[in-house]
Amino acid sequence: MDEPFDPARVTQALEHLPGWSGDVSGLTRTYTFDGFSDAIAFMAAAAPRIDEMDHHPEWTNVYDRVEVRLSSHDVSGVSGRDVRLAEVLDELAGDAAR
Repeated sequence: MDEPFDPARVTQALEHLPGWSGDVSGLTRTYTFDGFSDAIAFMAAAAPRIDEMDHHPEWTNVYDRVEVRLSSHDVSGVSGRDVRLAEVLDELAGDAAR
């Protein structure tokens, strides 16, 4: 099990996650795509990796946006699992997201 991050460690992690914000309770990011199809394609592409990691985000889709919130419920806050998933999501969104 990952250990919960303290505020300093969250700040350090966010320095390497452009577009993300948050605090010890969770990390958030809104991805904006060219349209609904691209937003849904991103979510569909992410689903197998998310299942593989067994760490599922809270996320919603409204037209061209996917809003993501990451938090490790087993530690009641941010952990290394959240940072790793944020990196995976950024990789999958690539240049398609703004």
